[in-house]
Amino acid sequence: MKLGIMAGAFGKKASVQMEMVKRAEALGFDSAWTAEAYGNDAVSTATWILAQTTKLKVGTAIMQMPARTPAMTAMTAMTLDHLSGGRFILGLGPSGPQVVEGWHGVPYGKPLTRTREYISIIRQVLAREAPLRHEGAHYTIPVTGPGTTNLGKPLKSILHGNPALPIYTASISPNGLRCAGEVADGVFPLWMNPERSEVVTEHIEAGLAKRSDGRTLSAFAIQPSLGVTISDDIEKARMPAKMNLALYIGGMGARDKNFYNDYAKRLGYEEAAVRIQDAFLGGDRGAAVAAVPDELVDDFNLIGPKDHIRERLGAWRDAGKRGHVASMLIGTSQPEALELLAQELL
Repeated sequence: MKLGIMAGAFGKKASVQMEMVKRAEALGFDSAWTAEAYGNDAVSTATWILAQTTKLKVGTAIMQMPARTPAMTAMTAMTLDHLSGGRFILGLGPSGPQVVEGWHGVPYGKPLTRTREYISIIRQVLAREAPLRHEGAHYTIPVTGPGTTNLGKPLKSILHGNPALPIYTASISPNGLRCAGEVADGVFPLWMNPERSEVVTEHIEAGLAKRSDGRTLSAFAIQPSLGVTISDDIEKARMPAKMNLALYIGGMGARDKNFYNDYAKRLGYEEAAVRIQDAFLGGDRGAAVAAVPDELVDDFNLIGPKDHIRERLGAWRDAGKRGHVASMLIGTSQPEALELLAQELL
């Protein structure tokens, strides 16, 4: 079992928990991860971390695909891979229609089709076996048609990329997980209950079965994120996690298109998911938070006294032994939490 640290934070000011990152590196953590929504970007913070570390792999969880052309993403990944001595991991995601269309101002389109095309184009750039060509539903390279000069020509990257550079995707939907298994090297399922990991892995395995390279689940990096808080006051310590879950399950998407709400239902929390969404979309965020069950918080987080966390880690170890978890991506503000996990798992 490997450990990673979630290093970026959303807020009014861009920030990176560099002291925590450096502590994680000293403790033997494997990776650090940044993210983006509709404010700070994931690449700048990943670059910041790579420049101040020497051993940690650093990845984006995630870079929003509709915000960048595939070629631009490939250029960024190759550059960071070279400058870091091979420590960069490219994490991609389709984001959601509210952000894609409401913030980036581009059509959401078909997210799985986009993912397949996007990764195919990046792998062509990295392999550098021929000038780049692609014809698909989302991307045509070289592009032709109205508004173009018709002077575009297929090109090879000047920079020589690493064809083995790992590419992960973010998904929690069955179709998205199957797509990840089919075209990627790993996946961020955001949340995972280690005792219900088959909710994720059964779909990944279906995607892996379509590959021609023989990759199996044991060689596929499943990397869920979880919050860790050491506290004797469990009820108080659960509150930030409940607020986060209420936001995602209740409001991160329209009523009929919220992937996180659907995921909570598949994990057995259908009634709670309905109550959370009804309250959140009805404007009562307090009621949405109150509707988040303690059990749901504990499925996705390690919260409580040290002995309780040590006991709960048993389920994560078992999931790791089954090949269902390659790395746990830890979100915490407590150095002692990093130390406890390193002591128990590394």
